[in-house]
Amino acid sequence: MQTATETERKYDVPAGFTLPDLTGAVAGLGEAEVHELDATYFDTEDLRLARNKHTLRRRTGGNDAGWHLKTPGTGSSRREHQVPLDDEDVVPAELTGIVRAIVRTRELKPVARLRTHRIETPLRDGEGRTLALVAQDEVGAETDAGEQRWQELEVELVDGSPELLDAVEELLRAAGATPAAGPSKLARALDDRLRKLNRKPKKLNPVLRYAREQRDTIAEQDAAVRAVDPEAVHKMRVATRRLRSTLKTFKGSFEQERAASLKDELKWLADSLGAVRDAQVLSQKLGSAAEPFPTVAQELRDRFAIAVEQGKQQLHTDLDSDRYLALLDAIDDLVDDAVAKGTEDAGALGRAGKALRKADQLLDEAQADDGELHEARKKYKQARYAVEVFAGDAGKPGKRLVKGLTELQDVLGAHQDSVVAREVLQDAAWERPNAFDYGILFARQEQVGEETRRGLPEVTEKSRKGSLRSWLS
Repeated sequence: MQTATETERKYDVPAGFTLPDLTGAVAGLGEAEVHELDATYFDTEDLRLARNKHTLRRRTGGNDAGWHLKTPGTGSSRREHQVPLDDEDVVPAELTGIVRAIVRTRELKPVARLRTHRIETPLRDGEGRTLALVAQDEVGAETDAGEQRWQELEVELVDGSPELLDAVEELLRAAGATPAAGPSKLARALDDRLRKLNRKPKKLNPVLRYAREQRDTIAEQDAAVRAVDPEAVHKMRVATRRLRSTLKTFKGSFEQERAASLKDELKWLADSLGAVRDAQVLSQKLGSAAEPFPTVAQELRDRFAIAVEQGKQQLHTDLDSDRYLALLDAIDDLVDDAVAKGTEDAGALGRAGKALRKADQLLDEAQADDGELHEARKKYKQARYAVEVFAGDAGKPGKRLVKGLTELQDVLGAHQDSVVAREVLQDAAWERPNAFDYGILFARQEQVGEETRRGLPEVTEKSRKGSLRSWLS
């Protein structure tokens, strides 16, 4: 499978549109090529791929015939995964694996056929390099709803810069082209069907809006998590924790029997993600702290490398399991049912305030006990997530309270990290000839724990200012 980033802009053009002189943007034009493209697009019955801005097709003709899967990128860029054609119309496993979290157990089948007459013109610099390709397309689309025909134009970067796209666009718009109304040919072909499926409630209450955001984040990070991208693993883990915390705090917003089961499954997923993430973080922190002792630093990195690899293997197994797919379906069912019913919990804001007061109480009672401080930290995390639900609507006080709670949680987190680091160092030093070096690092982590405890009163007081919390009452 080949993977590349595709950067292009699409335009709607009127019938009879003529490509203007583009030499004001480039040195010259290459010889135009004519292609007859025939593409069959695959999706589920409820268009899960299209609704998530993915397109999957089998295309013949042109210079890149094959199976193409396009996934969202940034700005005008998309990620394209390509597999060569074979004699079958079965979607290659390499591509179904990428979209498994979206498709799940649903069948992929043809939903549209697009035949395109394309005139492709290279835009070149003075040395003959191809900077971009301009494709003038006459499109015929066939779907269950009937047939459509239209003309459009695409400009795709090859070796050019994004600034080239701006210069070309200025010339195209002067000639009558307009930015495409839809993101893709497929979206245009399925327009009516997609609009009906994408219809969303005009307004969601804050709890359901927040739950939906976490649900979407979990699905969006799936492909990158499968590649074990550290940032994606972190984002998915946080989203699972936020959703689990939301179900726990705002019980009146969800059907309780299903919510209880879902909380257990979300913890399972978060633990699987955490096995990778925690080992990566500890390897970085302790590896850096141990630099004065090269042998210890290498021993720790080797230890965590094994833990990370074991975590990755288990994470891949979990993500490929029916249990994971069932979890994603269960999230959809619970959240979408609550949205459809318009479930409203009049006491939700009060529950956020109650969670915060409980966290305050646990911290006040914790004294210097590591275990009690850890319990307070977990409760503050739940409280912060609950506050986040309403913070956006509360203006500056809401944002400042979230910031204050984040700073408090960071201090408590640094303290817990020092506790875990000491446990790791103690275990790793057992019967080693360089145990004294480990002991020095252990003492330094004890010092970190003491310093974080001393820093607690300042961040605690800051997070409890009445001006930050008055909107919760």
